[in-house]
Amino acid sequence: MRSLWLTLGLLSSLAWAYPSGVVYIPLDDRPPNWSPCRWELVRCPPREVYRGRKGADLALLWGWLVGQPGQMLVASLDALVYGGLVQSRSARVSVEEARRRLGVLRYWQATWGPVLAFGVIPRHPDAVDRGRNLALLRGLEGFSYVEAPWDDALPGSPAVAEAATLDLPTRPGADEAGQVMLLRALNPGLRVRVLYDHPQAPEQIARYDGIALGESVRRLLASAKAIEVSERPDLVLLVYTGRDPRQGLLGVLQGLRQAPVAIADIARVNRGDPALMRYLLALDLYPALAAYAAWGTPSNNLGAALAQGGLFAPLPCQRAGNPSGFCEQRRTRALAQAYLEYLWGEVGRPWVRAHFTEPLGEEAAHHTLKRLQAEPMPRFPRGALVPTHLRFPWQRSFEAEWAYRFSGED
Repeated sequence: MRSLWLTLGLLSSLAWAYPSGVVYIPLDDRPPNWSPCRWELVRCPPREVYRGRKGADLALLWGWLVGQPGQMLVASLDALVYGGLVQSRSARVSVEEARRRLGVLRYWQATWGPVLAFGVIPRHPDAVDRGRNLALLRGLEGFSYVEAPWDDALPGSPAVAEAATLDLPTRPGADEAGQVMLLRALNPGLRVRVLYDHPQAPEQIARYDGIALGESVRRLLASAKAIEVSERPDLVLLVYTGRDPRQGLLGVLQGLRQAPVAIADIARVNRGDPALMRYLLALDLYPALAAYAAWGTPSNNLGAALAQGGLFAPLPCQRAGNPSGFCEQRRTRALAQAYLEYLWGEVGRPWVRAHFTEPLGEEAAHHTLKRLQAEPMPRFPRGALVPTHLRFPWQRSFEAEWAYRFSGED
């Protein structure tokens, strides 16, 4: 029965049209990693292959991948070797076995085309075998591009020092890495102007990054194969640290005179700045953005804002061969999702933690959705954003998965 299910899944996925020719293996099925599968740009495994906190079913994931034709593959090493990010910290797998499991990637590259891969240096102190994880990353050769972002480098974490021992591009981050790799695959050469909300921002050490903010941004641009410029940008990346929302607003207005603006709101971890958001909503600027991200750590938000801006801002998106209607629809959908992620961090997560205990189910989702529907919503050309459904993919309050519509679609 299992082999029959897999065969049917392979046949149905082969019939599905994906415009870019890129196959994508997410790190896991949490919203930041799974979001590209909803963009209709790339081919992804069936959602059932990923089993939430249990991690991916490796046999099904490998079996699915070997049957997928494509022009390029963007893949999480941790998903293919361990089953996901959480499993990479605790899996009892030898270095030899871990390397053997990468055979599916080598087969795909030999059969179809280039492989862009990323493997995470795990956060401290969760990983039980850091040496094994690092040994796997040191032994990677023959792929078109591999990088190793490090996860949550708080003071005392060995991750930054470990990264320096690798002969690979490294930077802070993890959950945004798939999105950044897709930008590299789909729209390399993006011209980006970086604006900060105050002159000292590039020198500050952002929480969870472990290095100066300016260096983190520089490494991020290299990961995306983007080019930092001071004039004629395709995209302006506004790095907002939260010192003064008025300066943040001025940065948005300044940037919009040059190109679409993507905001990386790193004022707080896993939450955006409500003062800045009030300005964006009151002046009707939010719907005009190329992208917005506030859901994670500074590096998470930087990578998500850059990737989504680079993929869906009008000029870069159309240069990649997409029609204008496709670009506008994807930009609007990504902004809607980003606002709901902001709302979750600012209102939803604190509210559900105050009223329910984990594991969270349908009752918690129902009541939390009612609470959030009372919050202000941005208005897009298709109408005001209306959240219609909420679920907890891992039955915990850290992340939420949304369905929504626009009032003009009634």
